[in-house]
Amino acid sequence: MSDDLEEEDLPKPIVHEVASALSPYVRRIVADNPGAMTGPGTNTYLVGIDEIAVIDPGPDDATHLDTIAGCGGDRIRWILLTHTHPDHAPGAAGLRERTGAEICAFDDRDDVPVDRTLADGDFIEATEFRIRAIHTPGHASNHLCYFLEEERTLFSGDHIMNGSTVVIAPPDGDMGAYLESLEKVRIKRLRAIAPGHGHLITEPYEKIDEYLAHRLEREAQVLAAVAGGTTTIDAIVADLYPGLIEELVPRAAQSVHAHLRKLAAEGSVVGDDPEGAWTT
Repeated sequence: MSDDLEEEDLPKPIVHEVASALSPYVRRIVADNPGAMTGPGTNTYLVGIDEIAVIDPGPDDATHLDTIAGCGGDRIRWILLTHTHPDHAPGAAGLRERTGAEICAFDDRDDVPVDRTLADGDFIEATEFRIRAIHTPGHASNHLCYFLEEERTLFSGDHIMNGSTVVIAPPDGDMGAYLESLEKVRIKRLRAIAPGHGHLITEPYEKIDEYLAHRLEREAQVLAAVAGGTTTIDAIVADLYPGLIEELVPRAAQSVHAHLRKLAAEGSVVGDDPEGAWTT
């Protein structure tokens, strides 16, 4: 691993609204929105020097947007959204007002203004770098990861995070698509993953394998629970997530539902009502 990347075992302490250099091309500003679903806060990345792409401007918070604009100024040319969930995208309009930058995303939804849509394989070309958009549905159907070719770094949004797993919430969230998308980002010579939440991941293949193994293990547990007579989502959550804090119970239910939908599509279980019974 190159010395110019932040080491995961010795991460720099996260200080909200202070730019931290992760490499020659990349700076990170963490929004002051910590919580059960956001970890230490939403990561906003500034990529480039002469021309800058901002990846995920985060919440519509004046302090956060002023910090981003103050760091990049009129060199900010692009605002790239991994997806349009409320902890990642609402700041886009305010950052565009401050910088005149172009908002780019997979599609236009959730009241987020988009100037340019990006499809799988599209590139952002700057004077110093090139970023490739990778469509990675699963957490959200409009989710994109961004691959910085010069440093072989993947900006993963909520596709891969550091410190927790990812919630897959049907109907927009799709577990089958998510597993396929995890395989899709196993890019040759990938050096690091810059997640939407948490520290830089400097062992990218190990993290991808960990995510895949966890999901397949959870799927097997869900199938075994249904086969054993635990037929409702609430009962499966109580069985598989003992001691889970109340705030996260609905999120666990969404992920169980996503697993059940995948299993039903494959013919392993029968059911379609999240409030009803599922059987084998």
